[in-house]
Amino acid sequence: MNRSFVLHAVKDVAIEDRAAPKLKDPWDIIVQVAQTGICGSDFRYGRPSRLCRENPHARRRVAIEPGVPCRQLTKNQSCDYYRSLTQADYCYPLPAHMNMEEGALVEPVAVAVQITKVGAMKPNQTIVVFGCGPIGLLCQAVSKAYAAKKDFGADDVFVPPNKPGGVDDGVWSEEVAGIMKGRFHLGEGPDVILEATGAQACIQTGIYVMRKGGTYVQAGMGGEQSVDFPITTVCTRDIHVRGSILYTAGCYPTAVDLIASGKIDVKRLTTNRFKFKQGEEAFDLVRQGKECDQGYH
Repeated sequence: MNRSFVLHAVKDVAIEDRAAPKLKDPWDIIVQVAQTGICGSDFRYGRPSRLCRENPHARRRVAIEPGVPCRQLTKNQSCDYYRSLTQADYCYPLPAHMNMEEGALVEPVAVAVQITKVGAMKPNQTIVVFGCGPIGLLCQAVSKAYAAKKDFGADDVFVPPNKPGGVDDGVWSEEVAGIMKGRFHLGEGPDVILEATGAQACIQTGIYVMRKGGTYVQAGMGGEQSVDFPITTVCTRDIHVRGSILYTAGCYPTAVDLIASGKIDVKRLTTNRFKFKQGEEAFDLVRQGKECDQGYH
């Protein structure tokens, strides 16, 4: 039997015994879950989180890229057909000195690798990252590992002042952008902006702070389905706007290497640990956006 954490409906979960899955394809594998994390996307898309698994057939510890594309596109294209399963060639061996907790964090590092890849980052560029959640922090860390100009990440941190009453959101975002440029000596603006919040205020400020001809990457997908977007500024400044989701070929091996080499210390991201039977508590904690002080291990 296969102990499984099952989502039946919103806020309706259970731990159940399920039959072991059947192998249907020559590349299919049966894996044993060792450790996993919970992603914000698990709440938006309503399905269990991405996993780090062990392949009992090969007897190797591996990180799993949790999805199989159509395999018809070029290596740098995203795929609309993306099954939330995996196969043998999407298993990436972990070096002996990497533990399973580090392996469980390969996936979000791969997401950050893809975001910086979309931004076409180069050494000595100035990078501004919006968002200090796991993906934002890892975008900072990957940028530093790639020799961006600007220890986990940021050289400077900015918390915007509160918006005065009666001021238009767009006007305030533009003013905040000016404050950022002045405080951090950004001149005409950074070379690349990586937006990892999805919040309208951050999106607007990111466009306004961008230099002419710079690259703006939208990776955050917050609760807002649509936002007021400063399209005139994008046009007049010739800003290159790109979107990023998941990963493309090469991101997972790069993520494993960044962790294994010590260039990115993912252990610093772990705030809490839960046993499998405490899965519902773990999801509740993430849903509330709080950290835990009860010392679960």
